Amino acid sequence: MSVIGPAAAMLAAAPPVGGHDVLTLLTSSGPVVQGVLYILVFFSVASWGVIIHKARQIRSARRASDRFIESFWETKNLTTVHAASQEMGDSPVAQVFRAGYQELVRLTRAKRQAEEAQLSTDLGGVANVERAMRRAATQQLTQLERALTFLATTASASPFIGLFGTVWGIMNAFLGLSTTQSSSIQAVAPGIAEALIATATGLFAAIPAVVAYNSFSRQIRVLSAEMENFAFEFLNIAERHFLN
Repeated sequence: MSVIGPAAAMLAAAPPVGGHDVLTLLTSSGPVVQGVLYILVFFSVASWGVIIHKARQIRSARRASDRFIESFWETKNLTTVHAASQEMGDSPVAQVFRAGYQELVRLTRAKRQAEEAQLSTDLGGVANVERAMRRAATQQLTQLERALTFLATTASASPFIGLFGTVWGIMNAFLGLSTTQSSSIQAVAPGIAEALIATATGLFAAIPAVVAYNSFSRQIRVLSAEMENFAFEFLNIAERHFLN
């Protein structure tokens, strides 16, 4: 599928500008303005791909985490919870639990072996479980935040790229007055209209990106808070029942 498709459809639906069709203005524009438009269309299509992917990923993570937290508090057996968490790979909270549970199992097993051998060994206790859960939470946040930088770049850079195309087009439009007999606004209107399309395309790429970036950032902060709160609760349970 051509990357120019979405932008072309949008521009084809726009009203004529001063008797000139928008697509005609684009095809007659200079190579610099056309290059700017192609860059902006690439940013727009790529950002929409990222938006769709991240929306699905975060929605799946939120729903899976809600199911896991509900299952965790309804089930008293941690082994059963661990078995259920293996089927919830989309849940960041479940992955944090698995890391803490596996470290807890390793510690309790080593503690039992040391007691049977009548050895005194400092195994680290709850601090080891906390480090394991923090490491898992960091990995999950890294996965959730992946590609958000591209949205931020699109949101911040696209308007300036479009503005560059506009400035360049207007500059050429006024320079073209030196080669014409007329100095009226009609002589430069097509060039100015063509240049302003670059700014419109830049905004078309930037606005969805900035809205999506802010929305995803807020949802990821909520998931991060859920992982942190769950880690505190799990550490309390581990310290109270297993690592005394």
